[in-house]
Amino acid sequence: MKKFGLTLLTAFVGGAMALGAYKIIENKYADNMSFEDKQKVYYATSNHLTPTPNTTTLSSAGQVDLTQAAAAVTPAVVYIRTTYSNQTGNDQQSQLQQWFGDMFGQRVRPSGPQMASGSGVIISPDGYIVTNNHVVEKADKIDIVTNDHRTYQAKIIGTDPNTDLALIKINGHDLPIVKLGNSDAVKVGEWVLAVGNPFKLTSTVTAGIVSAKGRGIGIIGTENQEDENPFGRTQYQSNQPKLNRAIESFIQTDAAINPGNSGGALVNTNGELIGINSAIASHTGSYEGYGFAIPINLAKKVLDDIEKYGAVKRGYVGVSFAELNPDNAKELKVNRTYGLYVSQVVPGSGAEQAGLKEGDIITKVEGNTVYESSDLQERVGRMGPGDKIHLTVLRGGDEKNFTVTLKADAGAPKMAVSKSSEEMFNRIGASFVPLNASQKAKFHVNNGVIVTQVREGGLFDNTEIPVGSVINQVNRQTINSVDDLDRALSNPRNGILLISGVYPDGSRLKVAVEVQ
Repeated sequence: MKKFGLTLLTAFVGGAMALGAYKIIENKYADNMSFEDKQKVYYATSNHLTPTPNTTTLSSAGQVDLTQAAAAVTPAVVYIRTTYSNQTGNDQQSQLQQWFGDMFGQRVRPSGPQMASGSGVIISPDGYIVTNNHVVEKADKIDIVTNDHRTYQAKIIGTDPNTDLALIKINGHDLPIVKLGNSDAVKVGEWVLAVGNPFKLTSTVTAGIVSAKGRGIGIIGTENQEDENPFGRTQYQSNQPKLNRAIESFIQTDAAINPGNSGGALVNTNGELIGINSAIASHTGSYEGYGFAIPINLAKKVLDDIEKYGAVKRGYVGVSFAELNPDNAKELKVNRTYGLYVSQVVPGSGAEQAGLKEGDIITKVEGNTVYESSDLQERVGRMGPGDKIHLTVLRGGDEKNFTVTLKADAGAPKMAVSKSSEEMFNRIGASFVPLNASQKAKFHVNNGVIVTQVREGGLFDNTEIPVGSVINQVNRQTINSVDDLDRALSNPRNGILLISGVYPDGSRLKVAVEVQ
């Protein structure tokens, strides 16, 4: 009996020591763990059940039980209420909305402070929440209401307009979370649930299927006001610093998504988060069958960077390209109707150092066939400076393989700031020279100045207007010289500068900048 008691005591002490050592190691390395690793620890060391596959939910065909997934996810999807300051702030907000159009939020305009609403997803038990950038951008106050009606005030940890993602945090502990899934494994036709707060109807669950993957709809970073295209203006995107303004590779679903669903969860039948609901395609502003979610595998890198560094550390290939289709293939005089036609290789970039050339056609990324720009952009969007990406390129009828080391900037040579533009450079963080005749012909403009240098942290850097951009209007004033630009930038209207021109890749530039 004494021997049994001694054995039991030894086992107990050994277990306690092991648990204590584990906790020390866990606490020591927790700060360096990704959100996905933190979730693994959460599920491994607590009594919370990991969502597990159910044999009735693995197929889109036949009877499907979605109740378990809904029950697992709903407690961790929150209702977000944002408040914006009155008077001047409202005037600025109104101008911005006229310029860009209401993106997706649920906005009302009473005489008092402006308010909006959206959704968010708790991804760590200590209160980190992922939502859309457009849900919380410029908000003075962010209130969070959980599924069990607890209220918190949230602070913004960081945002990434290029993916329309934001990471916010509330002070809490042992909060319910949604398990991060694998968006690469998502298949077209499989069942999904959209969970959010449409029209202030909290904790609403809708079901549908994945309709498509890798959708680029041109909604992030565009004014979304021209043409009758319900997606907003679609354009070719280039993949270099400041030119690659938006990274779009949406999961398209027919699960009902409406205003207020922004920032909510798109989950598979196992209750795993595969996307963050972000946009709809609609002529009316309400659900018409097309919803779009940011893939979680892209969001993981963005959120981990924001939590660790406060901003996204993005790597770039250093090329401008056009997405090939039957129409522009004829214009470019190539017989390939899919892939990415390289129209420019940035000097000093990883692409140039690897050996890519203008006129190359990118046909594969990491061995996967490239059909759309999103096939490259999303893959690069998950990587950081110093990472290597393998590209297959068609050149002269032969396919060649290249390994490109991504850089933190385009590598374009920096130009000296002339004395005449030194004051402007110090004030707004950019320098300019007038366009010459060949540049006017290249960009199909009659007037303007070209950006020759952008200082990190300056106005143009923060608004992502890159070197090589053409500025030909500010607040609808024509710009012919650096003096014209200086005068226009010095006279914002109600604190707003509306800057128009052309990006280096030839796409239209329209930026609304709020200045103090």
